[in-house]
Amino acid sequence: MSMFCFQCQEAAKGTGCTIAGVCGKTSDVANLQDTLLFVLKGISWYNEKLRAIDANPSKVDKFVFDGLFATITNANFDKKAFERRIIKALQVRNELYILCKSTGVILPDNLPDCAKWTASSTEAFEKKAEEVGILSTENEDIRSLRELIIYGVKGLAAYAEHAWNLGNKKDEIFAFMQRALVATTEDLSVDELVALTLETGKYGVDVMALLDAANTSAYGNPEMTKVNIGVRNNPAILISGHDLKDMEELLKQTEGTGVDVYTHSEMLPAHYYPAFKKYKHLAGNYGNAWWKQNTEFESFNGPILFTTNCIVPPKESATYKDRIYTTGASGLEGAIHIPDRKDGEMKDFSAIIEHAKKCAAPQEIESGEIIGGFAHAQVFALADKIVDAVKTGAIKKFFVMAGCDGRMKSRDYYTQFAEQLPQDTVILTAGCAKYRYNKLPLGDIGGIPRVIDAGQCNDSYSLAVIALKLKEVFELNDINELPIAYNIAWYEQKAVIVLLALLYLGVKNIHLGPTLPAFLSPNVANVLVENFGIGGITSVDQDLEMFLELSETDK
Repeated sequence: MSMFCFQCQEAAKGTGCTIAGVCGKTSDVANLQDTLLFVLKGISWYNEKLRAIDANPSKVDKFVFDGLFATITNANFDKKAFERRIIKALQVRNELYILCKSTGVILPDNLPDCAKWTASSTEAFEKKAEEVGILSTENEDIRSLRELIIYGVKGLAAYAEHAWNLGNKKDEIFAFMQRALVATTEDLSVDELVALTLETGKYGVDVMALLDAANTSAYGNPEMTKVNIGVRNNPAILISGHDLKDMEELLKQTEGTGVDVYTHSEMLPAHYYPAFKKYKHLAGNYGNAWWKQNTEFESFNGPILFTTNCIVPPKESATYKDRIYTTGASGLEGAIHIPDRKDGEMKDFSAIIEHAKKCAAPQEIESGEIIGGFAHAQVFALADKIVDAVKTGAIKKFFVMAGCDGRMKSRDYYTQFAEQLPQDTVILTAGCAKYRYNKLPLGDIGGIPRVIDAGQCNDSYSLAVIALKLKEVFELNDINELPIAYNIAWYEQKAVIVLLALLYLGVKNIHLGPTLPAFLSPNVANVLVENFGIGGITSVDQDLEMFLELSETDK
């Protein structure tokens, strides 16, 4: 076993990757990620003590969540980048140690290992992972809960970074992330870890609300929008990932250059924001969910900018390898990395723009339009129509089918499920799971589209806000009394924090697929089943019958 990782849905054999990640990360990168996480726990240990006396440096918050973001599935595959991050992390930790001493913080004689271990070579960094990686926690249930919390915190980190980039910060969220990391090094009981897991969900709601406020104050409330999925004849840049600030700065710098910009995968919802509609060179959306990029990037012809996770390392034979650019927490060996902003200035996208000018226009792979933009403000604008449709029986049930897409053939289930839903049902979605059905001709109900797309994975917050509003409108005591069923697909850690947020809000009977997480031990899975009704998926027919509560006679 040269590594161990089971943080994503595609963990090898449903148990964990031990030689190389199914995602494409090599064992050395996996081990460096484990060591970086270990040192981030040490940084958090010191920063907690400094926060108690209001002496914690704010720059440490960004360093911690940026480091966590880099370890999310499909975010960063660059070994050298992780070596640099660990070296910097050890420096930051040492600075915090000195600051503790100078401000009179009393430190114990026996510091925890995460607060004192040091090394200076790549070999030592990789070796340390054997001692501090996932399997270093021997008790299966404690390990399961610790990892569930860590993956939730990684999801928190991703959304906190997007909000930070737009100037929205909340110290309570940063404090919790660091407190939770430290807690995973302590000898907590199962009950204490379960409570911390639910608290992670509480901060999941908070961080998604923070990001929603950041996005809407900067770019306006998303509105119902038809997005072109064909192409034009100009050279172009394809922007992938999730970061809207990067999107804004790229659009500003490409304006008037003759270079078009297309969104890819989770950047599709950028089209829904009023502020981006003024850019006439925002041409449309190209392609589908992240996992199809190996073929779709070949035909795009122009350069690709990754702003966050959702990278698939290209094959050796790929012709687009020299057209990949990364920025932020993302990274890929051989790709050109665009540095962070400095002193309030924009990122410099001139290199990718000049590259694009030398490329052919994208090759068309499909044509037509898709509709989206149904975040909470837009849905509230349609509230009367939706409520009437429910009251008259035109809409019998809503299905929340948010979350992630992925490579597994078993994910065809979600396409088939959407196709077989009765005509009096509506799908509420967010995240790239929508690519399994957002181009199907599912029609509408009295002008209400049968696929209501709220946006990115973080916009699952909108779905929760919509549910809470409907609960209020229908004067219900419990959110679970609504005619809403949850059939969610997951892939990585941002889906984990969405799940924990829904559990914190009291949502029960969520079904999660295409498989339950490998990091849930049988006992922890039982806790989720008994307390929250969490379940997996079976067949489309069986699940439809279960969700619609149909008896043999009803059929």
